[in-house]
Amino acid sequence: MMVPSAILTVMETLPIGIFDSGLGGLTVAREIARTLPDEHIVYLGDTARCPYGPRDLAEVRRFVLEIGTWLEQVPVKLMVIACNTATAAGLALAQETFDVPVIGVVEPGARAAVRATVNRSVGVIGTVGTIESGAYSRAVRALDAGVTVFSVATPKFVDVVEAGLRMGPGTFEEWAAESSEVFIRPAFHEMARGYLDPLKRSGIDTLVLGCTHFPLMQAAIQQVVGSRVRLISSAEETAREVAETLQSRGHLADPGTTGSPNRFFTTGDPAEFARLGSRVLRERISGVEQVSLDELTALPSAERLALLDDHRMEDPVCG
Repeated sequence: MMVPSAILTVMETLPIGIFDSGLGGLTVAREIARTLPDEHIVYLGDTARCPYGPRDLAEVRRFVLEIGTWLEQVPVKLMVIACNTATAAGLALAQETFDVPVIGVVEPGARAAVRATVNRSVGVIGTVGTIESGAYSRAVRALDAGVTVFSVATPKFVDVVEAGLRMGPGTFEEWAAESSEVFIRPAFHEMARGYLDPLKRSGIDTLVLGCTHFPLMQAAIQQVVGSRVRLISSAEETAREVAETLQSRGHLADPGTTGSPNRFFTTGDPAEFARLGSRVLRERISGVEQVSLDELTALPSAERLALLDDHRMEDPVCG
Protein backbone atom coordinates (compact mmCIF):
# COMPACT_ATOMS: atom_id res chain seq x y z
CA MET A 1 0.00 0.00 0.00
CA MET A 2 1.28 3.43 -0.91
CA VAL A 3 1.83 5.81 2.03
CA PRO A 4 0.69 9.36 1.22
CA SER A 5 3.67 11.69 0.82
CA ALA A 6 2.04 14.22 3.16
CA ILE A 7 2.14 11.68 6.00
CA LEU A 8 5.79 10.90 5.32
CA THR A 9 6.61 14.61 5.36
CA VAL A 10 4.91 15.01 8.75
CA MET A 11 6.79 12.03 10.20
CA GLU A 12 10.10 13.39 8.95
CA THR A 13 9.59 16.59 10.91
CA LEU A 14 8.58 14.96 14.20
CA PRO A 15 11.17 14.64 16.99
CA ILE A 16 12.78 11.54 18.43
CA GLY A 17 11.47 10.85 21.93
CA ILE A 18 13.98 9.69 24.55
CA PHE A 19 13.37 8.94 28.21
CA ASP A 20 15.27 7.72 31.23
CA SER A 21 14.90 7.56 34.98
CA GLY A 22 17.03 10.67 35.20
CA LEU A 23 20.24 12.06 33.74
CA GLY A 24 22.13 8.98 32.58
CA GLY A 25 20.10 8.66 29.40
CA LEU A 26 21.58 11.93 28.23
CA THR A 27 24.68 9.91 27.29
CA VAL A 28 22.45 8.12 24.76
CA ALA A 29 20.79 11.37 23.65
CA ARG A 30 24.23 12.89 23.11
CA GLU A 31 25.26 10.04 20.79
CA ILE A 32 21.98 10.16 18.87
CA ALA A 33 22.39 13.92 18.38
CA ARG A 34 25.95 13.37 17.15
CA THR A 35 24.90 10.61 14.74
CA LEU A 36 21.78 12.42 13.50
CA PRO A 37 22.52 16.16 13.64
CA ASP A 38 19.47 17.07 11.54
CA GLU A 39 17.05 15.49 13.99
CA HIS A 40 15.58 17.16 17.04
CA ILE A 41 14.96 15.45 20.35
CA VAL A 42 12.39 15.52 23.13
CA TYR A 43 13.91 14.11 26.33
CA LEU A 44 12.11 13.30 29.59
CA GLY A 45 14.10 12.50 32.71
CA ASP A 46 11.95 10.97 35.45
CA THR A 47 14.17 12.34 38.20
CA ALA A 48 11.34 12.49 40.75
CA ARG A 49 11.19 8.67 40.73
CA CYS A 50 14.89 8.00 40.13
CA PRO A 51 16.52 5.52 40.58
CA TYR A 52 14.60 2.75 38.86
CA GLY A 53 17.20 0.08 39.63
CA PRO A 54 15.99 -0.97 43.09
CA ARG A 55 12.30 -0.84 42.15
CA ASP A 56 10.05 -3.77 41.32
CA LEU A 57 10.00 -4.47 37.58
CA ALA A 58 6.19 -4.23 37.48
CA GLU A 59 6.38 -0.73 38.91
CA VAL A 60 8.99 0.32 36.35
CA ARG A 61 6.84 -1.19 33.60
CA ARG A 62 4.02 1.15 34.61
CA PHE A 63 6.42 4.11 34.42
CA VAL A 64 7.32 3.05 30.86
CA LEU A 65 3.64 2.95 29.93
CA GLU A 66 3.02 6.40 31.43
CA ILE A 67 6.00 8.12 29.83
CA GLY A 68 5.50 6.40 26.50
CA THR A 69 1.89 7.61 26.45
CA TRP A 70 3.12 11.14 27.22
CA LEU A 71 5.65 11.02 24.37
CA GLU A 72 2.97 9.63 22.07
CA GLN A 73 0.99 12.82 22.65
CA VAL A 74 3.94 15.13 21.90
CA PRO A 75 4.01 13.44 19.28
CA VAL A 76 7.25 11.67 18.30
CA LYS A 77 8.24 9.45 15.36
CA LEU A 78 10.33 6.99 17.39
CA MET A 79 10.91 6.31 21.09
CA VAL A 80 14.16 5.35 22.80
CA ILE A 81 14.08 3.85 26.28
CA ALA A 82 17.49 5.16 27.33
CA CYS A 83 17.49 3.24 30.61
CA ASN A 84 18.63 -0.35 31.02
CA THR A 85 16.23 -1.14 33.86
CA ALA A 86 13.25 0.34 32.02
CA THR A 87 14.27 -1.50 28.84
CA ALA A 88 14.45 -4.79 30.71
CA ALA A 89 11.11 -4.19 32.39
CA GLY A 90 9.02 -2.58 29.69
CA LEU A 91 10.43 -2.73 26.16
CA ALA A 92 8.13 -5.54 25.01
CA LEU A 93 5.08 -3.79 26.48
CA ALA A 94 6.01 -0.49 24.83
CA GLN A 95 6.57 -2.12 21.45
CA GLU A 96 3.16 -3.77 21.64
CA THR A 97 1.39 -0.62 22.83
CA PHE A 98 2.70 2.27 20.75
CA ASP A 99 2.37 2.80 17.00
CA VAL A 100 5.91 4.13 16.51
CA PRO A 101 9.13 2.10 16.75
CA VAL A 102 10.46 1.69 20.30
CA ILE A 103 14.16 0.96 20.79
CA GLY A 104 15.79 -0.02 24.06
CA VAL A 105 19.44 -0.05 25.07
CA VAL A 106 19.87 -3.69 26.09
CA GLU A 107 19.81 -5.39 22.67
CA PRO A 108 22.16 -2.84 21.03
CA GLY A 109 24.61 -3.28 23.91
CA ALA A 110 24.38 -7.05 23.69
CA ARG A 111 24.94 -6.95 19.95
CA ALA A 112 28.05 -4.79 20.35
CA ALA A 113 29.41 -7.17 23.00
CA VAL A 114 28.89 -10.25 20.84
CA ARG A 115 30.74 -8.54 18.01
CA ALA A 116 33.60 -7.51 20.29
CA THR A 117 34.31 -10.65 22.32
CA VAL A 118 37.05 -12.95 21.12
CA ASN A 119 37.00 -15.63 23.83
CA ARG A 120 33.17 -15.52 24.02
CA SER A 121 33.14 -14.58 27.70
CA VAL A 122 31.20 -11.37 28.39
CA GLY A 123 30.65 -9.53 31.65
CA VAL A 124 27.72 -7.25 32.42
CA ILE A 125 27.42 -4.70 35.22
CA GLY A 126 24.25 -2.76 35.97
CA THR A 127 21.57 -1.98 38.52
CA VAL A 128 19.94 -4.66 40.62
CA GLY A 129 16.82 -4.49 38.46
CA THR A 130 18.71 -4.88 35.19
CA ILE A 131 20.86 -7.76 36.41
CA GLU A 132 18.05 -9.66 38.12
CA SER A 133 15.90 -9.36 35.00
CA GLY A 134 18.41 -11.44 33.04
CA ALA A 135 17.75 -9.22 30.02
CA TYR A 136 21.38 -9.06 28.88
CA SER A 137 21.92 -12.79 29.22
CA ARG A 138 18.85 -13.48 27.10
CA ALA A 139 19.80 -10.87 24.51
CA VAL A 140 23.35 -12.22 24.18
CA ARG A 141 22.22 -15.84 23.93
CA ALA A 142 19.69 -14.91 21.26
CA LEU A 143 22.56 -13.55 19.18
CA ASP A 144 25.14 -16.23 20.00
CA ALA A 145 24.23 -19.14 22.23
CA GLY A 146 27.91 -19.98 22.62
CA VAL A 147 28.76 -16.80 24.51
CA THR A 148 28.91 -17.11 28.30
CA VAL A 149 27.60 -14.12 30.26
CA PHE A 150 28.75 -13.24 33.78
CA SER A 151 26.59 -10.57 35.46
CA VAL A 152 27.14 -8.47 38.60
CA ALA A 153 24.91 -5.78 40.09
CA THR A 154 26.95 -2.66 40.91
CA PRO A 155 24.51 -0.20 42.52
CA LYS A 156 27.18 1.82 44.31
CA PHE A 157 28.62 2.92 40.97
CA VAL A 158 25.43 4.91 40.40
CA ASP A 159 26.00 6.66 43.74
CA VAL A 160 29.55 7.59 42.70
CA VAL A 161 28.35 9.16 39.46
CA GLU A 162 25.51 11.04 41.14
CA ALA A 163 27.93 12.43 43.72
CA GLY A 164 30.35 13.47 40.98
CA LEU A 165 27.70 15.32 39.01
CA ARG A 166 26.91 17.44 42.05
CA MET A 167 30.50 18.53 42.68
CA GLY A 168 30.97 22.02 41.33
CA PRO A 169 30.72 23.51 37.83
CA GLY A 170 31.94 22.18 34.50
CA THR A 171 31.41 18.92 32.63
CA PHE A 172 31.55 15.55 34.37
CA GLU A 173 34.78 14.80 32.53
CA GLU A 174 36.36 17.98 33.91
CA TRP A 175 35.26 16.99 37.38
CA ALA A 176 36.66 13.48 36.92
CA ALA A 177 40.00 14.87 35.70
CA GLU A 178 40.27 17.31 38.59
CA SER A 179 39.14 14.73 41.13
CA SER A 180 40.83 11.64 39.73
CA GLU A 181 42.22 10.91 43.16
CA VAL A 182 38.72 9.80 44.13
CA PHE A 183 39.13 6.78 41.89
CA ILE A 184 42.45 5.70 43.37
CA ARG A 185 41.45 6.08 47.02
CA PRO A 186 41.51 2.75 48.87
CA ALA A 187 37.77 2.95 49.65
CA PHE A 188 36.75 3.35 46.00
CA HIS A 189 39.31 0.86 44.73
CA GLU A 190 38.20 -1.73 47.29
CA MET A 191 34.55 -1.25 46.37
CA ALA A 192 35.24 -1.44 42.62
CA ARG A 193 37.45 -4.51 42.98
CA GLY A 194 34.77 -6.20 45.05
CA TYR A 195 32.40 -5.83 42.10
CA LEU A 196 34.80 -6.40 39.23
CA ASP A 197 37.42 -8.91 40.41
CA PRO A 198 35.00 -11.88 40.13
CA LEU A 199 34.37 -10.90 36.51
CA LYS A 200 38.11 -10.69 35.85
CA ARG A 201 38.61 -14.14 37.40
CA SER A 202 35.91 -15.46 35.08
CA GLY A 203 38.16 -14.58 32.16
CA ILE A 204 35.95 -12.04 30.43
CA ASP A 205 37.46 -10.06 27.56
CA THR A 206 34.44 -7.75 27.14
CA LEU A 207 32.43 -5.84 29.75
CA VAL A 208 29.04 -4.26 29.04
CA LEU A 209 28.33 -1.05 30.96
CA GLY A 210 24.71 -1.96 31.56
CA CYS A 211 23.66 1.36 33.04
CA THR A 212 23.64 4.70 31.25
CA HIS A 213 25.42 6.27 34.23
CA PHE A 214 28.47 4.06 33.83
CA PRO A 215 30.03 5.59 30.69
CA LEU A 216 30.61 8.68 32.82
CA MET A 217 33.11 6.71 34.91
CA GLN A 218 34.47 4.55 32.12
CA ALA A 219 38.11 5.48 32.78
CA ALA A 220 37.85 4.40 36.41
CA ILE A 221 36.22 1.09 35.50
CA GLN A 222 38.85 0.46 32.83
CA GLN A 223 41.59 1.05 35.39
CA VAL A 224 40.20 -1.68 37.64
CA VAL A 225 39.44 -4.33 34.98
CA GLY A 226 42.62 -3.67 33.02
CA SER A 227 43.36 -2.69 29.44
CA ARG A 228 42.77 -6.17 28.03
CA VAL A 229 39.04 -5.99 28.77
CA ARG A 230 37.05 -4.03 26.20
CA LEU A 231 34.28 -1.85 27.63
CA ILE A 232 30.98 -1.62 25.77
CA SER A 233 28.53 1.28 26.07
CA SER A 234 25.23 0.81 24.28
CA ALA A 235 24.91 4.49 23.34
CA GLU A 236 26.74 4.28 20.01
CA GLU A 237 25.02 1.07 18.93
CA THR A 238 21.62 2.45 19.97
CA ALA A 239 22.20 5.61 17.90
CA ARG A 240 23.10 3.44 14.91
CA GLU A 241 19.89 1.44 15.31
CA VAL A 242 17.83 4.63 15.55
CA ALA A 243 19.40 5.93 12.33
CA GLU A 244 18.84 2.64 10.48
CA THR A 245 15.23 2.41 11.66
CA LEU A 246 14.35 5.93 10.59
CA GLN A 247 16.10 5.49 7.26
CA SER A 248 14.32 2.22 6.47
CA ARG A 249 10.96 3.85 7.21
CA GLY A 250 11.75 6.99 5.23
CA HIS A 251 11.40 9.15 8.32
CA LEU A 252 14.83 10.77 8.52
CA ALA A 253 14.76 14.56 8.67
CA ASP A 254 15.88 16.28 5.49
CA PRO A 255 19.60 17.19 5.60
CA GLY A 256 20.18 20.79 6.55
CA THR A 257 16.64 21.20 7.86
CA THR A 258 16.30 23.83 10.55
CA GLY A 259 13.90 22.06 12.84
CA SER A 260 12.62 22.80 16.29
CA PRO A 261 15.20 23.01 19.07
CA ASN A 262 15.72 20.06 21.38
CA ARG A 263 13.38 20.13 24.35
CA PHE A 264 14.06 18.76 27.81
CA PHE A 265 11.53 17.81 30.47
CA THR A 266 11.83 16.46 33.99
CA THR A 267 9.50 15.25 36.71
CA GLY A 268 11.88 16.75 39.25
CA ASP A 269 13.55 20.13 39.69
CA PRO A 270 14.01 21.84 36.29
CA ALA A 271 16.88 24.06 37.51
CA GLU A 272 18.82 21.10 38.88
CA PHE A 273 18.15 19.08 35.73
CA ALA A 274 19.45 21.94 33.57
CA ARG A 275 22.58 22.34 35.69
CA LEU A 276 23.50 18.67 36.01
CA GLY A 277 22.20 17.64 32.59
CA SER A 278 24.41 20.22 30.90
CA ARG A 279 27.42 18.45 32.39
CA VAL A 280 26.36 15.10 30.95
CA LEU A 281 25.26 16.39 27.56
CA ARG A 282 28.37 18.58 27.25
CA GLU A 283 26.31 21.52 26.11
CA ARG A 284 24.13 24.05 27.85
CA ILE A 285 20.56 22.99 28.56
CA SER A 286 18.14 25.83 29.17
CA GLY A 287 14.40 26.17 29.52
CA VAL A 288 13.81 22.75 31.08
CA GLU A 289 10.08 22.13 31.50
CA GLN A 290 8.45 20.18 34.31
CA VAL A 291 5.96 17.35 33.90
CA SER A 292 3.97 16.51 37.02
CA LEU A 293 3.69 12.94 38.23
CA ASP A 294 -0.06 13.45 38.53
CA GLU A 295 -0.18 14.20 34.82
CA LEU A 296 1.84 11.10 33.94
CA THR A 297 -0.07 8.69 36.15
CA ALA A 298 -3.41 9.84 34.75
CA LEU A 299 -2.45 9.31 31.09
CA PRO A 300 -2.71 5.55 30.40
CA SER A 301 -6.20 4.29 29.61
CA ALA A 302 -7.80 1.45 31.55
CA GLU A 303 -7.29 -0.76 28.51
CA ARG A 304 -3.56 -0.05 28.51
CA LEU A 305 -3.25 -0.50 32.26
CA ALA A 306 -4.79 -3.94 31.85
CA LEU A 307 -1.79 -4.91 29.74
CA LEU A 308 0.42 -4.59 32.82
CA ASP A 309 -1.06 -7.75 34.30
CA ASP A 310 -0.29 -9.69 31.11
CA HIS A 311 3.37 -8.70 31.29
CA ARG A 312 3.71 -9.31 35.04
CA MET A 313 3.89 -13.02 34.24
CA GLU A 314 7.11 -12.39 32.32
CA ASP A 315 9.05 -11.22 35.38
CA PRO A 316 11.86 -13.56 36.47
CA VAL A 317 11.59 -15.42 39.73
CA CYS A 318 14.68 -14.67 41.78
CA GLY A 319 16.01 -16.68 44.63
